[in-house]
Amino acid sequence: MKFQIILSALFAATVTSFAPTSTHVGRSSSLQASSIREEVDTIGNNVIVKELLEQVESTRLLSKVAESGLLSKAQDAGLSLSKLEPLLKLAAQKPEILILTEAATPEILPLLPKIVEIAPPALPLLAQAIAIPPAVISGAGIASLAAAAAVIVVVPDDSLITIAGQTFAASLLGGVGIASLVGGSILGKILD
Repeated sequence: MKFQIILSALFAATVTSFAPTSTHVGRSSSLQASSIREEVDTIGNNVIVKELLEQVESTRLLSKVAESGLLSKAQDAGLSLSKLEPLLKLAAQKPEILILTEAATPEILPLLPKIVEIAPPALPLLAQAIAIPPAVISGAGIASLAAAAAVIVVVPDDSLITIAGQTFAASLLGGVGIASLVGGSILGKILD
């Protein structure tokens, strides 16, 4: 576990070296009441969440999840709601998790309709992927991080196109690697 944290920190430090820096110093703007009115309806419901739930209903996403057998395959793999309960208790005990979730909500909400749109075709793939052991997922994460490091070392820095390709490949492989390591470790703890 400590090795995974070290690798994740090393990768994060490497990826941030490719991130563009901004010389523009913006001033913070005050929250305006007009922007709040656009985000909620007359009852006070968040408009984005309301539209998302309507989209879930209109696409029959939950029925498609049931028809795909995803939940029964997850239960066969040892993943059940009762095993997720300790994670919810942990989140309730750690207020910083709720603060991070709340802070990320404005950035995540616009992505949710796209996820709902992509979800139905992805259900068969998810149903097959649920059977992959956590160790294999973590191994794929390590391989992806190694590939990201290899791209940085092997691809020359002689033109703008190769640097852009290097940055894109390293970011993609690194993101997949970190997600795989985190997902594998979380699944490993849940399934144990």
